[in-house]
Amino acid sequence: MIAKLTGRIEALELGSCIVDVNGVGYLVHASTRTLSALPVGTIGSLLIETQVREDAITLFGFFESAERDWFRLLTTVQGVGSKVALSILSALSPRDLIAAIQAGDRGSLTRASGVGAKLAVRLLTELREKAGAMPTGIGFSPVLPPPAVGVEADALSALVNLGYRRAEAQSAIAKALDRLGDAPSIDAVIREGLKELAR
Repeated sequence: MIAKLTGRIEALELGSCIVDVNGVGYLVHASTRTLSALPVGTIGSLLIETQVREDAITLFGFFESAERDWFRLLTTVQGVGSKVALSILSALSPRDLIAAIQAGDRGSLTRASGVGAKLAVRLLTELREKAGAMPTGIGFSPVLPPPAVGVEADALSALVNLGYRRAEAQSAIAKALDRLGDAPSIDAVIREGLKELAR
């Protein structure tokens, strides 16, 4: 089994790259998040998940172990193959995934190609208990904010409906509430939250 590859990044394609290791080019499938960290012509290292089937040996590469661990977990869910797992990891970082699952945020999951409403519900149901123990990735803290209530919850819902990611919106609203002080109106919180997101 191949567990890691270090070599020259020869080419980047949609959903994959070619890694030249001592003259042998390996085709490695990866999320857009991992591919964006691999400039062509540089030496790069990828953690590898190898899938062996009767008709093919397929390599999946990850820039960090948190993403690889999430890939392994996601593919244990019925209906989530390797392609859909990479799609989810392209749409959501490990930290965003944890936040979405713990908040029951089906909308964030359905942004990933190949994830419909039914599959999103299955992911939320099957992974809710496991998400808290999963790694968040480089530079992230596993500590999540408490669930929003009252004006905060209404403002959060408004920003998510405008298309912002729940984790980003929650952070912006928390900063807005700090600035506004006690008992602000929902309009004021949304306005301040939008200003924060625009920065």
